[in-house]
Amino acid sequence: MHPALSVIFFTVISGCGYGLLFLLGAVLTLAPALLEPREALATLVLGAAFAAVGLASSLLHLGQPQRAWRALSQWRSSWLSREGVAALAAFVPMAALAWLLWRSEAGAALCIAAAALAACAMLTVGCTARIYTSLKTIPAWHNALVLPAYLLFALLGGSVWLWLLDAALAGGRMRAALLLSSAIFAAGCALLKRAYWICVDRGESASTAESATGLGRFGTVRSVEAPHTEANYLTREMGFALARKHAARLRVLALVLFACVPVFAAALAEFALPEKSSAWHAAFAFIAAASATAGIFVERWLFFAQARHLVMLYYGARPQTS
Repeated sequence: MHPALSVIFFTVISGCGYGLLFLLGAVLTLAPALLEPREALATLVLGAAFAAVGLASSLLHLGQPQRAWRALSQWRSSWLSREGVAALAAFVPMAALAWLLWRSEAGAALCIAAAALAACAMLTVGCTARIYTSLKTIPAWHNALVLPAYLLFALLGGSVWLWLLDAALAGGRMRAALLLSSAIFAAGCALLKRAYWICVDRGESASTAESATGLGRFGTVRSVEAPHTEANYLTREMGFALARKHAARLRVLALVLFACVPVFAAALAEFALPEKSSAWHAAFAFIAAASATAGIFVERWLFFAQARHLVMLYYGARPQTS
């Protein structure tokens, strides 16, 4: 598929935002004493900003952005519509939580709002992933590993950005927990993404020109004459080609950025900082957040660039999933 920058930006930035909001909701639900109202409110504002900017960027991919509201009416059958409904619904507990934090209130109301925010955040990311996993015509997306990968990358983005906020605003109150969670999520993303790449590289599509025509028993089926004389919308958007050597290099780059650098930064922050220096801690947190976000951008670009639509079989392409 042709990588659309607006969709890549949306899935990455909104994923980080909703991951941050999920972790904020989880902390406020399970251990609210770990976050002061000022830090929690700053985290909420950043997560909401990421989510809002990501959603706004997604409108750039629409042919008629002014009609985007109509997509919300198809929630019974469309994962895109469900994603929009879940994304907008998440702003309700966001607003309630912001009001409670502004008033420095605690108790059952805060826990309920935080738990609702965490649920809505993960539901939104899950709906985003299901948009792609529901497309059987794109084998690389119709894969069981896509949904957990989207969720885990959201948690990684949220964890490193929460680490940065904690280091900058609270002097590292949740230092140990965030260093550990960031390293675990980064390693988990690396393992899961590696498994996904192996899966799509080795996998074979069940649909071929032979199966579509029913002539497979006679041998290889190929067109006598090409169905087109020049490139068109389908060949540009659905048949984007990426050389294997470039894909391999970009995969390594993605792994280094979203996995190796955050894990290395977490290890240095834990074991090599002089006297637990808050300034150095914030610097390592910034490096981890910037590197992880950049790595997720590369990973997401590959996710779109290496996916081939089965319609390309009509144009003579041989079956492949990456």
